[in-house]
Amino acid sequence: MLASKSAARRTLLESARLPVETIAVEVDERRLEAEAEAVAEGADPPTVAAVLAQAKARAGSASYPGRLVLGADQTLALGGEAFHKPASLQGARTQIARLSGRTHALHSAIAVAQDGAIVFETVETAHLTMRPLAEEAIDAYLAAAGDAVLSSVGGYQLEALGIHLFERVEGDHAVILGLPLLPLLAFLRRHGDLI
Repeated sequence: MLASKSAARRTLLESARLPVETIAVEVDERRLEAEAEAVAEGADPPTVAAVLAQAKARAGSASYPGRLVLGADQTLALGGEAFHKPASLQGARTQIARLSGRTHALHSAIAVAQDGAIVFETVETAHLTMRPLAEEAIDAYLAAAGDAVLSSVGGYQLEALGIHLFERVEGDHAVILGLPLLPLLAFLRRHGDLI
């Protein structure tokens, strides 16, 4: 069970020929993030991603006893600054302008829960360098990409038009899409669910 509405995550699992069902879970991400930061006195972005992935996995697990439920989350950090999904095209413009010409980190966390207990979790990181962008280039990108930029942290989707914004990408493509697939597959083999 995938506790995520992300089409990219579902496609990654299906491409690996894993049978997957998706479920929608509701967690208050900003509240959980604030709690994680309060407990850890300024929790870093990888820790926040892990806390959110665990919450999603546990929430899904509560409704599906005995099933493995996969929760996932991703945070973006530019130095010490954390980014969230932009709320508007203007917000996306501001974020992309901040990332322009700089390297940021994407921290992708997954957690697998069964009967409310976390049985596996990991956080993997990729580093992406956005090319320097003039205002006109940002405006052209936003006009072409449209509201799709509101669905991902940072305001871009690397698997689509967003690839044009970058000059260097370091890390596993699945991690960039928000699901560290290789560690998940290793867990499933150890768990006895794969050959």
